[in-house]
Amino acid sequence: MFDQNSLPPEGRDDHARLLATLARADAAPLKALAEGLLPSLGEVEVLASRTGLVMLPMRDTVKGTDFHLGEVLVAEAHVRLASGIEGYGMVIGRDLERAMAMALTDAAHAEAVGRPQIERFVMDEAARQAAEDHDTLRAVEATRVEMETF
Repeated sequence: MFDQNSLPPEGRDDHARLLATLARADAAPLKALAEGLLPSLGEVEVLASRTGLVMLPMRDTVKGTDFHLGEVLVAEAHVRLASGIEGYGMVIGRDLERAMAMALTDAAHAEAVGRPQIERFVMDEAARQAAEDHDTLRAVEATRVEMETF
């Protein structure tokens, strides 16, 4: 995802990666980061703070078609700073504080408030998540069974 030295330059894909990393971040450190950024953000307007269900899309790898596996409970937050910059957060589950922390961090990054601190946090989280994903894939691979075909 992100290299170890800095976040990639700003862009749509980079913003999506930032949000994806924040969405999977551990709750306590993310909330602490947002709490530290909050005094520097000034007035914050909360546009949305709610829970709801969203469809979980999956891809059939054989046919290459998309389908909906089912619904997932999510917490969503949308904020606007006094400058007009908006931030968004959506996390699996019902933790509205975590979604709000994600939205505030997103807005702060866009506003360039605490950007070095945010980028350090995101790089550390991306590395932790990559290691976690690697361990999960290794555990799954260990259960693979080779079947002979007749």
